[in-house]
Amino acid sequence: MTYRVVQWTTGNVGRKSVHAIDANADLDLVGCFAWSSDKVGRDVGELCGIEPLGVYATQDVDALISLRPDCVVYNPMFADTDELVRILGAGINVVTTSEFITGQQLGEGLDRITQACRLGNSTIFGSGINPGFIQLFSIVTAGISDRIERISIVESFDTTIYNSPTTEIPMGFGYPIDHPELLDITTKGSGIFREAVQLVADALGVDLDDVRCEAEYAQTTEDLALPGDWTIAAGCVAGIDVRWTGLVKHREVIEIRGVWTKGTSLDPLWSNNFGYTVTVEGRPTVKSTLSFEPPPDFVAETLDDFIMLGLTITAMPAITAIPAVVAAPAGIATYNTLPLLLPRGVLQMPA
Repeated sequence: MTYRVVQWTTGNVGRKSVHAIDANADLDLVGCFAWSSDKVGRDVGELCGIEPLGVYATQDVDALISLRPDCVVYNPMFADTDELVRILGAGINVVTTSEFITGQQLGEGLDRITQACRLGNSTIFGSGINPGFIQLFSIVTAGISDRIERISIVESFDTTIYNSPTTEIPMGFGYPIDHPELLDITTKGSGIFREAVQLVADALGVDLDDVRCEAEYAQTTEDLALPGDWTIAAGCVAGIDVRWTGLVKHREVIEIRGVWTKGTSLDPLWSNNFGYTVTVEGRPTVKSTLSFEPPPDFVAETLDDFIMLGLTITAMPAITAIPAVVAAPAGIATYNTLPLLLPRGVLQMPA
């Protein structure tokens, strides 16, 4: 079966989504929403740095809905409840990377989205690499232990080349190291990890008594020039170690931790193993590490080439889910409710 897809925006993750949709024999790109007016009328392939695709970006939402796609790949930086309600209410399924796992962060917006799913008999699923796929990985890993005491997920990366101050400043990057509300800023900015903790708890069949956030910070000792004409001044945050934990009877049973640094001019200078480490403490204790390398034929001409390669792991979990989401009952789907997601249409066949 071929699934008709509309791409919603062509930003960092959206560009990679377009690449993946175009390369997948099971997916047919039929439309694209343009985030800004300067992209209207332009070929989506050209917007995303590949050959022309014969599909042109538009801001006419009614026209996109009238295409009756099976699914919208929704990749704005942050979810817009009004947009999602309009899409879902029209009977169109959604897979998204826009900080949506269970939707609990949306407050009253969650009720609107749930109602729109009922109205349109449609389904929404959110994922990325983290939160998202890495929680699924931890859940699957836990399935080989007959006793589990704690699950820990640690993400560690140097994000110096990542050009996204609009997502990193809300986490606390760039603020004075002694800012009195720094923890509140990080707690709000990383709040999607609360949903990730709950996802793991639900998989374990555990009712959490509490979910907490704590953080430590490192400052840069010199002005740090970053992509996007962004500079973090000396004495300001250039390293964040944030921990979201789920507790049962005052005992920590789930930890999701992000350790993000920029450069080597940090005080304190943290030593990190870049990638993901998943530890299931139990019988037996299982420790897994995920790291990522370019394919053998990868040729990088610019930093953007490396960044786009990294964005693959953010875009693909949602795209891989499209067939299962289209087939799922109406409502909010998660890794706990969908069947095994199969990587269809991506195997490169020999010539």
